[in-house]
Amino acid sequence: MIALQVLVDLGLDRETLVGIAGVLVAAYLASRVVGYALVAVAERSPRRRISIKMLVPITRFLIYGAAAFLVLGPLLRLSSAQLLAASGLLGAALGFGLKDLLAGMIGGLVLITERPYQVGDKVTIDGDYGEVTDIGLRATTLVTPDDNAVRIPNATLFTANVSNANDGDPEMMVVVELAVTAGTDVDRASVIVEEAMVTSKYVYVDDDHPFAVLVEDETYHRTIRGKAYVADLRDEFAFVSDVTERSMAAFASEGIDMPEAPVHVSEDR
Repeated sequence: MIALQVLVDLGLDRETLVGIAGVLVAAYLASRVVGYALVAVAERSPRRRISIKMLVPITRFLIYGAAAFLVLGPLLRLSSAQLLAASGLLGAALGFGLKDLLAGMIGGLVLITERPYQVGDKVTIDGDYGEVTDIGLRATTLVTPDDNAVRIPNATLFTANVSNANDGDPEMMVVVELAVTAGTDVDRASVIVEEAMVTSKYVYVDDDHPFAVLVEDETYHRTIRGKAYVADLRDEFAFVSDVTERSMAAFASEGIDMPEAPVHVSEDR
């Protein structure tokens, strides 16, 4: 109520304030409706899903930008003394907590222009890995493999490392690691892993998306690393499970021994 009275004292009548509130509410509702509509369209276009979803934050910024223009209109008609007083109120508000919000909004604008990641990408930001589900005015939301939603302030972009596993493409490389004992026929084990990958229903292979099987010697065992692309990045863990299960079944049927240590699935891309 005090803030409302201060704005009235600055020369903004209650009708104008109600109009400003109406513009802000309309902008919020419009951003939500447009966001839901774009997501629905994106889900019907798998090959263009990520590109269409990227329009969500862009549209949101445009809607709120238009709302800000409409809201600032009455302020621009104030006298010099009134503008000075309004600037003082804005400075005090920034000092009491809007500084972080402003930094987040600037970070959001940088995300829109430089596009280090998009909605739908699989990224690692400041140690958190997951799918980008939303780029808001203040924060980016990731959904982790354990289905936890992590909100990361957009300002983090200026200080943290960002790793993008697919960089806007629906395809993504996935690495599966399996371990076999040191005395195992590693050539045969590698062929088994390769066959499991290329016959998986989730795999995507062409000239631009090759696969590979690498062998690494460890102290007491050997690690077989299979690297291949999935056609849809959301099938990342389904692909890992499919390749691991069928490889282990083939190992068992051909007498290929695995060490006692649990099989490790790498998250490195």
